[in-house]
Amino acid sequence: MKNSKFVFDKFAKLFEQGLVSSRDLANELMTILKSKRDEIVFKMKLTSKDEFEVLSKRVEILEKKIEKFNSQKKKKTKQAKRS
Repeated sequence: MKNSKFVFDKFAKLFEQGLVSSRDLANELMTILKSKRDEIVFKMKLTSKDEFEVLSKRVEILEKKIEKFNSQKKKKTKQAKRS
């Protein structure tokens, strides 16, 4: 119940601020989810803070490479010529 209240409070805050565009809303939602993920990992004490920061940077770099690769893959597709 506590977690759902947190999420609803964040959504209410977003609507109050007037974030109308879906892109802004998606970015804000991803930021909230990433911060909650970080909180959970810190509470579980799986890694030290320094290790976690290094690993999260690596993951961000890999995510960017994947996005770049996927965008390049979509651009390279060509349609066959009709005869």
